[in-house]
Amino acid sequence: MPAPNTPPPATPEALLETLLDVSLTGIILFRPVYAVDGGGEIVDLAYVRLNLAAQRMLQLPECPPETFLTRYPNATEAGIFAFYRDTFLSGAPGRYDVNYQHDGLDNYFRLAAYRCETLLVVSFTDTADHDRTAVEQALRESQARERASRAEAEAQRQRLHDMIAQAPALIASLAGPTHVVQLANKGFRQLFDNREMVGKTYREAVPELQDQEFFALLDRVYATGETYYGNEVPAYLDQPTHSPRVPRYFNFIYQATRDATGAVAGVLIFAYEVTEQVQARRQVQRLNEELEARVRERTQQLEAALRGAERQGERLNTLFMQAPAPIVILDGPTLVYQLVNPAYQQIFPGRVLLGRPLLEALPELAGTLIPNLLQEVFQTGETRVAQEMPVLLARHEGGPLEEIYWTFTCQPRRDAQGTVDGVLAIAHEVTDQVRARQVVMESEQNFRRMADSAPAMLWVTDPQGYCTYLNAQWYAFTGQSEAEALGIGWTRVVHPDDAPGAEAAFLDACARRIPFHYLYRLRRHDGVYRWAVDSGLPRFSATGEYEGIVGTVIDIHEQKLAEQALQKLTQKLRRARDEAQDLNTELQTTNQHLTRTNVDLDNFIYTASHDLKAPITNIEGLLAVLNDQLAEISLVSADVAPVLGMMYESVARFQRTIDQLSDVTKLQKEHGQPTTEVLLAPVVHDVRQDLQPLLRETAARLDVELNDCVSVSFSAKNLRSVLFNLLSNALKYRHPDRAPHIRLHCHLEPGHTVLTVQDNGLGLTSEQLPELFGMFRRLHSHIEGSGLGLYMVKRSVENAGGKVVVTSKIGEGSAFAVYFPR
Repeated sequence: MPAPNTPPPATPEALLETLLDVSLTGIILFRPVYAVDGGGEIVDLAYVRLNLAAQRMLQLPECPPETFLTRYPNATEAGIFAFYRDTFLSGAPGRYDVNYQHDGLDNYFRLAAYRCETLLVVSFTDTADHDRTAVEQALRESQARERASRAEAEAQRQRLHDMIAQAPALIASLAGPTHVVQLANKGFRQLFDNREMVGKTYREAVPELQDQEFFALLDRVYATGETYYGNEVPAYLDQPTHSPRVPRYFNFIYQATRDATGAVAGVLIFAYEVTEQVQARRQVQRLNEELEARVRERTQQLEAALRGAERQGERLNTLFMQAPAPIVILDGPTLVYQLVNPAYQQIFPGRVLLGRPLLEALPELAGTLIPNLLQEVFQTGETRVAQEMPVLLARHEGGPLEEIYWTFTCQPRRDAQGTVDGVLAIAHEVTDQVRARQVVMESEQNFRRMADSAPAMLWVTDPQGYCTYLNAQWYAFTGQSEAEALGIGWTRVVHPDDAPGAEAAFLDACARRIPFHYLYRLRRHDGVYRWAVDSGLPRFSATGEYEGIVGTVIDIHEQKLAEQALQKLTQKLRRARDEAQDLNTELQTTNQHLTRTNVDLDNFIYTASHDLKAPITNIEGLLAVLNDQLAEISLVSADVAPVLGMMYESVARFQRTIDQLSDVTKLQKEHGQPTTEVLLAPVVHDVRQDLQPLLRETAARLDVELNDCVSVSFSAKNLRSVLFNLLSNALKYRHPDRAPHIRLHCHLEPGHTVLTVQDNGLGLTSEQLPELFGMFRRLHSHIEGSGLGLYMVKRSVENAGGKVVVTSKIGEGSAFAVYFPR
């Protein structure tokens, strides 16, 4: 039995609050936001709460007013929102690692999420509180290099564009099978009288070439990908003077352009006019026709051979240059860079490689295995492969050395005689893969360190149910060694009466791959058995493969003892409950009596209001007759007319009171009646129109702010009555020294739609507020009224399950907040 001064154990709620506050890990509670159309789709997440660590990491308050996607619009593209949504819908725990560099954040986040009933619980860590890891630093430097490379590429593209535009040759770029003109430089456009070409197909741009061979050649180059060389080909172009067309001669090249996958994407035209040369040559040919024939024949043979060699060389060069893998050709025993494709050069932006020996271009390779490996390939003629070789290299000239990991293949290049004259190297940088694997290994070590530092006892099993890991807290509590505890050895420290059931339940959960939960007595290292609860959840790999169960053991000995004490208290409470039931029977009898009394009162009010209508109507008729007779005999004097007016007003006031008594009776009977969804905007508009004369008379300003409140669950008739009473009261009880300013606004709270009417009128004292909603209570005698309006507002709202809250300050104004249940 605990000592008398021992404080009671902390409640689970208090422990949870303390755990959230002291946790160094960020915790967020989200509530899903569903589509308005009611389709059940989750379109956003609303913040419910952030613990202190999350508030500090994200620089947000405990309950941010905006939604998740409003605060972080780039979270959709980063995949974070999809991760949260899918985790909530699946009900299974999820993890997600992301490097988020948007919306004011620049950190590597590790996220874990799990659904808890209608909420999503998110735990996360980031790198803002500690130094950047080597991987993060390398990533950011890589991103900076990528941005610099993109800027340089754009500058080079612009220089190339300017060079093409100003080139004396005729250059055009065509895209797709229909040959849409993407680019045509100045010379090309001048050839066709500066007509507009870009965006049109080539057939549309130059229709005069339709019957000539050029379109067929373009189709062939696009279909085969083979370059076509046109030499002194005649073309008949339209003349601006409409004179007869004469042939003009051109040398041109049709070369296929390719996309990133190597597929043909279009055709590049490179041409220049040789009409003058052709005409001059033909003049010479006429002088020496026979000699020219022989020269032409020989020239054609040489040109054909050259074109074949050029095509073969260009295809090989294109293959190297478009290859996604880094490729270089090193020439001779000094290994001079003879060819460097863009993928290789991109690894060393800004460093001059082409034409330089290997150790001159990359002097930091001296003393490494790479030069020796390349020399071995050059001397032996045998191919060599290196896997994940670490090399210290500088990506920029004079830049810092970085440890870069390579996997590459080196094979000899041979001349026509079969002698090795160089080395072809195909390399792959695998730094990211190696670093990622190192991070995974480090993460596992960090997990074990964190698990050993956790206050609870943690355990992990394999798919067969054998325990493979227990943290340091287990060994400290039980006194077991690792050899004694792993496998099924942990059951030896469970109480003999509890061990069989605990083991059977655990093996059943493992076999069925379901959560495990069991209460048993666990032997402490001093031999004392203490109550503990053992809980675990199944874990699965990224591919869905079952990997075992992970769980915790928590000492709940004090809670268990308290529970036993609570059971004894429960017995006492049951006896008290029986006594309360007897008292409740008496209260029910009294309540039935009160109910009959209320019914009698309602009947009395209804009967009285009904029976009084006829006499008051007769009085009103008699007053009208009296007024007519007095007018006929000229007896209506200045003294009599006001008296008749007051009598008429008294009759009207009496009639209003009777009508309101009938409304009170109806309100009593409406309690518990069904409600409907009433659109707010139309009702507000109608009430505003009814009050328009009074608004103009008082020069009042009425601001309406409905925001997201589309409708309320209420009676349409009663909603109009509520709005009319509150708005008309705000106008009637205005302050004499200023024009009325009324603000009607609405917002949503958990479980309620809150509609507020706020004015700058007379206001009320704290003593007047308790009497405000009483029947026939009027707190300002200078304003005409019966004192039933606010009573009926309160009763109609409370009949629907809502409430009315009033705040007021004398001389400054009042605010009436009506809470409609949702």
